[in-house]
Amino acid sequence: MVVAVAVVLAFTSQSLKSFQKENEENDKRQQILRSINVRVTAKEAKQKYNELIKDAFFVDAQGHKTDGDAFAEDVAKAFERNVYPVFIAGIDGQTKYIMALSGAGLWGPLWGYISVNEDRNTVFGADFGHAGETPGLGAEIVNTSFSDQFAGKHIFINNEFKSIAIVKPGKSTTEQDYVDGISGGTITSKGVSMMLENSLREYEKFLTDTN
Repeated sequence: MVVAVAVVLAFTSQSLKSFQKENEENDKRQQILRSINVRVTAKEAKQKYNELIKDAFFVDAQGHKTDGDAFAEDVAKAFERNVYPVFIAGIDGQTKYIMALSGAGLWGPLWGYISVNEDRNTVFGADFGHAGETPGLGAEIVNTSFSDQFAGKHIFINNEFKSIAIVKPGKSTTEQDYVDGISGGTITSKGVSMMLENSLREYEKFLTDTN
């Protein structure tokens, strides 16, 4: 009886582990797809991802392709290794470049994906996530009301890297393109702003490489 129970528990544990892994992968696919303004259910994610994502690879800080599985590896761990995921999507006959983001908020990690058009400068879409920001405040970065602001913004101004600023609602800046931050979520907004600047700077050579 003890052996039988142990076998059942082991089988159940393995089955749940596989199910959990599949859920995590589909969640990641959904995040990547949302950065190109495609929103699908978890069940649809794998098929849509395979349909739209044409390539995935790492680049180093010099913009050179490096070995590794850009989808499988955790983004934060990849950044620690100084390699940065790039996903190439085909949308309505146009190429979109998707880059991963990694940073820190008020209570824990922040992450996201941001896509640019073929000019490798104009933002096409963005998606953000967090581990534990305050509900109703910093956690609002996951909402489309925040991420939709990034469409059409520019990472480079006059060929100079500027990133995209997050400013207090009602404020502005003339130094770079900007979006409104989250009301009451100042620290999280600053975290997203720093995440964008620090992460996108690692992609600067890739984005400016015309070869």
